[in-house]
Amino acid sequence: MAELSDQATRINCFQCQHFYVTHEPAFPYGCRVMGFKSKRLPADVALQNSGMTCQSFAGKDNTKKSQ
Repeated sequence: MAELSDQATRINCFQCQHFYVTHEPAFPYGCRVMGFKSKRLPADVALQNSGMTCQSFAGKDNTKKSQ
C-alpha cells in the first residue's frame, strides 16, 4: 500500500468538480470520471490501487455567480 509522506500533495476530493456525494450509506462517495462509488474518498482509492495520486482532479470553479 502506498503512503503519502507529504500531506501537502494529498488530493482533496471535496474540492474536485468530479466528486459527488451519493447519499447511499454503503457507498457515500463517488467520482464521475473514474465511474465508481466507494466508502472511502475516490482519491484515496486511486492512490491505494495505482500507487499514484489521482490524475483526474479538476478544481471547482469557486466564483460566485451574480443573480
